[in-house]
Amino acid sequence: MKKSYYLFNPGRMSRKDNTLKFIPVDEDGNELQPKYIPVESVDNLYCFGALDGNSALYNFLGKEQVSVHFFDYYEHYTGSFMPKDYLLSGKVLITQADAYSKPKKRMPIAQKVIEGAAFNMLKNLRYYNNRDKDTTAQIKRIEMLAAQIPMGTDTELLMGIEGSIRLTYYESFDLIINNLEMGNRTKQPPNNEVNAMVSFVNMMCYTLCLDMIYHTQLNPTISFLHQPGFRRYSLALDLAEVCTPILADRLIFAMLNKKIIQPSDFDHNLNNCLLKDSGRKKVVKAWNLCLLIAP
Repeated sequence: MKKSYYLFNPGRMSRKDNTLKFIPVDEDGNELQPKYIPVESVDNLYCFGALDGNSALYNFLGKEQVSVHFFDYYEHYTGSFMPKDYLLSGKVLITQADAYSKPKKRMPIAQKVIEGAAFNMLKNLRYYNNRDKDTTAQIKRIEMLAAQIPMGTDTELLMGIEGSIRLTYYESFDLIINNLEMGNRTKQPPNNEVNAMVSFVNMMCYTLCLDMIYHTQLNPTISFLHQPGFRRYSLALDLAEVCTPILADRLIFAMLNKKIIQPSDFDHNLNNCLLKDSGRKKVVKAWNLCLLIAP
């Protein structure tokens, strides 16, 4: 069974016969013990440190259908190496572009994206409301906002409704999470432990959605809620809207409330807070387990 591999150390990767050879480098630039990864076991590579490789490596990865996702120091997603599309369909591409270009087709899809996201947010809030976390005010507010979704006649209005729902939902995080406060949502960079967790796990969810799209005949750059743009996979943003409450937020609530993630797993600098390698490894382990048991 193929699985994802996470490279937290910088290093050099090369092809060794039909195996991937990774030589990690420590903080002082010293090479560590090489690690060998059978390529047939690899689905994705997540690179959180600088990865040194050559064209022969990427030709090999492309042939083996292995995606590589890259992240910067602040854990922001910066891009992906995606193998050549293997499920090409001109008919699907034309149909997808036609659905985007015609408002009568695009708006119902965009509305369904927000409806799905709101449904999953409410599912989380009701779960915790039944467990001595009073999220009644947020539930009522989101229900009121969700009732406006069918009236959204353009994407700007729909994005406004989505933004209000999301802000209301984030208000509940301080009620759900014990002993930590999220405050305002900050991203670049996150300013506290909760925001750091949200940024990191949301990024994991986004790349998962991108990978799932790759295994279909859909084009990841043609979206319906988010506006397509240059150099971004906006359809993955659409799907992540629906998936993050169930996959990402539940994981965050559980790991923080059960104290699986500790204050020592965060690196506090001036005006920012990031997960250390110890914290990222805990999150990645829990994330993979979450995907195995997800319905």
